[in-house]
Amino acid sequence: MLEKNNILNDVIYKYREHFYKTEGLEIDTIKEHVENGRIVVLYNPNHKGIKPLLIGQPSKIKVNANLGTSPFLCDVNLELSKLDAALKAGAHTVMDLSTGGDLDSIRKEIIEKSPVPVGTVPIYSVAQKYIKKGQDVSKISETELLEEIEKQAEQGVDFMTLHCGVTKKGSEMAKHRVLGIVSRGGSILAKWMEVNKKENPLLTNFDKLLDICLKYNIVISLGDGLRPGAICDAGDSAQMEEVIVLGELTKKAWERGVQVMIEGPGHVPLHLIAAQIKSIKTICHNAPLYVLGPLTTDAAAGYDHITGAIGGAIAAYAGADFLCYVTPAEHVTLPNENDVYQGVMASLIAANSAEIALGYRDATNRSKMISMARNDLNWDEIVKYALDPNIIKKRREKFAAKEECAMCGEFCAVKMFK
Repeated sequence: MLEKNNILNDVIYKYREHFYKTEGLEIDTIKEHVENGRIVVLYNPNHKGIKPLLIGQPSKIKVNANLGTSPFLCDVNLELSKLDAALKAGAHTVMDLSTGGDLDSIRKEIIEKSPVPVGTVPIYSVAQKYIKKGQDVSKISETELLEEIEKQAEQGVDFMTLHCGVTKKGSEMAKHRVLGIVSRGGSILAKWMEVNKKENPLLTNFDKLLDICLKYNIVISLGDGLRPGAICDAGDSAQMEEVIVLGELTKKAWERGVQVMIEGPGHVPLHLIAAQIKSIKTICHNAPLYVLGPLTTDAAAGYDHITGAIGGAIAAYAGADFLCYVTPAEHVTLPNENDVYQGVMASLIAANSAEIALGYRDATNRSKMISMARNDLNWDEIVKYALDPNIIKKRREKFAAKEECAMCGEFCAVKMFK
C-alpha cells in the first residue's frame, strides 16, 4: 500500500517523532500495520494546520464527535460552538453531517477551524439539492456523486463515509426487519436502486472512487448503511450481506493504495457485541473498525450516551478501534453544545476502560497515578489525571479549601486509615 500512496508514505516519515510521542509506536511498527491495513493515517494535505492521526490498534482507541445542521435547526455559529465543545472534551476527530443550510460554507468553516481530522458523508450534500427543491433523491446522477466526493476532497476532508456495500440484495433483505434501514445514506441509496432498477452507484463506480481517494489520501470509511437500528434486527442477513461486500471492497482498495476503515453495528444486545466485532474484523481482514455505540438497549432515549458507552467499551475491548460518540440527544433531537461534550466524555470513558483492560501503558499508568493522588488527598494531581478535570473543579468549588471531599468530610476513609 505504501508504495502506491506517496502522500501516506511521506507523512509517516515526516511525523514519526509526533507518532512516537503521542502513541508510543516506532516508525517500523506503524509502517507494518499501515501496510497490512490494520492502521490508517487520517491526513489530507489540503486540510491545513492538522497533524495526522492514527486509527487502529495497537495505536490508542480514538473518539469521533458528529456535528452538523438539520433542516429544522440550522445555525452555523451553533455548529462552531459544538466544534469547540468537542475539542474541549477531547475528541480526536469530528464529522460534519450537515443537511440544512449552505453545506459548502458550513463544511469549509469547520475544516478551517478544526485542528483535528474532519469526516463527511458526501451523499448528504447531493441529496440536499433535490430535497430542497421538493424533488425525488432517486434522480441523483452518478456523475453528481463523484463530483461531490472530489469537491469535498479538494476542500480538505480527511475521511468520508461511503455506503458502497449497500446492494440491491441487501436492501431487499432489510424489508423484513422490524426497523428497516436507519442509515440516511443507506436509505437514499436503497430508494435510488429501487426506482432506477440499478445497482448502488457507489459500488459500480468504486474504481473511480479509489482514483479520487488516492489523489488526496482520503480514508474511505466503508459505511454501514444496513446496520441494525433495533436490537431485534442485530446480526440479521441484511447486515451480514453488507459486511461481506465490505470485506471484498477492502482488499480492492488496498490493492490500489487506498486506506479503508469499516463502519460497524448500531444496536446490538450486550451478549452479542464481542462476537459481532470479531466477525466483522475477520470478514474485513482486520481493517480498523469504526463503531457507533453499539447501543445495548432501544429503551434509553435521552440517555443513549450511556448505552453507547457501555457498548463502546465492550466493542473496543473486543477489537473496535474508533468509537463514534452518541449523545443524550440521540433518537430525540439535534444535539447542543452540552450534549456534544457529554457524548465525547462518555466515549472517552469507554475507550479508557477498554485500554486499561487491554493493558495500554498510558491508560494503566493514568489510573495508577490518580489513585496515588487520591491516597494523598492531592486534588491538583487528581485534576491533572482526570478524564474531565473541569467537572472536578466545578463540583468542588464550594469546598475547595477542604482536604476531604464533601461526601465524607471528617469520615474520610483514606484519612482515617492513615
